[in-house]
Amino acid sequence: MAIQYDVRRDPHGWTVFDRWTGEAVVLSGAAQAGMAWLDAEDLIERLNRRRAQGDRSILQ
Repeated sequence: MAIQYDVRRDPHGWTVFDRWTGEAVVLSGAAQAGMAWLDAEDLIERLNRRRAQGDRSILQ
């Protein structure tokens, strides 16, 4: 599976970001930053799975 999304530490927790753009993922107008580790890991797993199934949209 190609990994497009990953996490990095931020001052308030963890940020889910797009490895191609380096920008935080934005869902429903909210940057996915300051998250708990488990929530961030769950989100990147779901986003990377969706990409592997053919979704090529960029979430920003």
